Formats: sequence, C-alpha cells, structure tokens
Amino acid sequence: MLKVGLIQTRSPASQAAALEHVLPLVREAAAGGAQLIVTPEGTNMLQGRRSALMAQLVSLDEDPAVAGLRTAAAELGVWLLIGSAMVRREDGKAANRSTLISPDGVVTATYDKLHMFDADLPNGERARESETYEPGAQAVTADAAGTRLGLSVCYDIRFPALYRALALAGAQVLTVPAAFTRPTGEAHWEILLRARAIETGAFVLAPAQGGRHEDGRGTWGRTTAIAPWGEVIGKLDHDEPGVLLVDLDLEAVDKARAAIPALKNARAFTGP
Repeated sequence: MLKVGLIQTRSPASQAAALEHVLPLVREAAAGGAQLIVTPEGTNMLQGRRSALMAQLVSLDEDPAVAGLRTAAAELGVWLLIGSAMVRREDGKAANRSTLISPDGVVTATYDKLHMFDADLPNGERARESETYEPGAQAVTADAAGTRLGLSVCYDIRFPALYRALALAGAQVLTVPAAFTRPTGEAHWEILLRARAIETGAFVLAPAQGGRHEDGRGTWGRTTAIAPWGEVIGKLDHDEPGVLLVDLDLEAVDKARAAIPALKNARAFTGP
C-alpha cells in the first residue's frame, strides 16, 4: 500500500511567499505518513501578469521555492512531486515544469507541460498560455516510491492520447497537478479525471489550486484522487488550502487492466 499526500494551495505571486505557503502543508502530509507528496500546478508562484512573471523567473536550479522543497524532501525523507514550477529555460523562454524530487533532495525527473491552454471561455475569460510558455515536446514517466508515475499538467487532461502513451510506458499512477479555471472546473474536472483513470486502468492524482489569487484569477480547487476502476477515493470538496491523504493499492492497476484490457485491445486504423 502506498500512502500519498495531495496538496491543495492558493499560491501567492512570488516564490518566497509561495514556499512559505506550501511548506506547512507538505510537512502535514509527511506527518500523516505520506511516502509520496504531490503539489499543484504553479506551486512556486501564480502570476498572471506576463511582465511581472518574466521579471521573477529564474532557472529551476536557482528557484528559491524549488530549493526549499528539495530541502524539505530530504529532511522529511519523502518523494515530492512539485506539480509544476514556472521557470526560465536556457533559451530565456518560460516553462511550466513538473519536477520530481527524491527523498535525498535530488531532482530525478522533469516534464514540461505539452499542451498550452489557449481558449476563450463562455464567461468572457481569455487564456493564451502560448504567449508566455514554451510547450514541452516529450512525454515522461518516472519511478518513485515503488511505482511508476506518468507526468502531466492541467490542460493535458483533455488529451487522452498522452495518458494512453504514459500507461503503455508502464505508468501505474498518473499525476494531473492543476490550476483549473472555475467554469471549466465545475463543468469538466472530475469527469475528465475519472475518464482518464478508466481508459488507462491507472490511479489519477490531481492536486489543485483553489480560490481567488493575488493576480485576480479564480481556480476551482477540489483536489481529487481516482482509482483505476474510476471511483473517487478521496476529494477535498472546497477551494481552501489543505491536505488529502489516500492509500493506493497498486494491485488494483493490474486488476483493472485485466478486467478491461483496453490498452491491449486497441487496433490501428485509417482515417475517415
């Protein structure tokens, strides 16, 4: 049995404040027995103004929130997945980067968000992530805490081919750290998470940002954990910062995939 801690935050708009915000929650999860702790998208800061964001960005190695969480992982002896940190790439562009840290504080894997949220929402909100962030180009799995993780970030959840590829690469646990908008979260969040779990026969861990942030945006919260058969095994049914602890019976992955062998049964086909 693998105990996991999912962290729900309302990240401030600077790295120092964000670290101060998230560290007590990480410590609470570790005190509750979590061997793997997963934080949301934008753990190191949520800053919607592009000019302010770019002025604060530093590399992953230089980011103070990432450094503080690496130290915490080593002190606590836990695996820690920073759901994502907003960082500066070597070419000067911004990346939305998921970062896995081992119990000795070493970064063992990173994944840059593949799909950019460029949308005009029904409530008038306009999102153009591609104007700020450079998308990744590679799917990533990584071993941690006795299982294999398939990494993703937020808007990725709408692209099932990614999760199928992760499952075929051996992922038993799919991570979906997010800062979902309120209208899309209310309409689609849980449905999409359950669908990806059912399609792949994998656990889905979805730690979220929640509430009204310093930059004015509103996020949906509702941090959720889904089992391979599609049932919700844990949920924070609110927007407030908090910790969700769940136990993962990894044998459930094999049972679900044996019962519905969709990963094996798929066939190649030509287009219409």
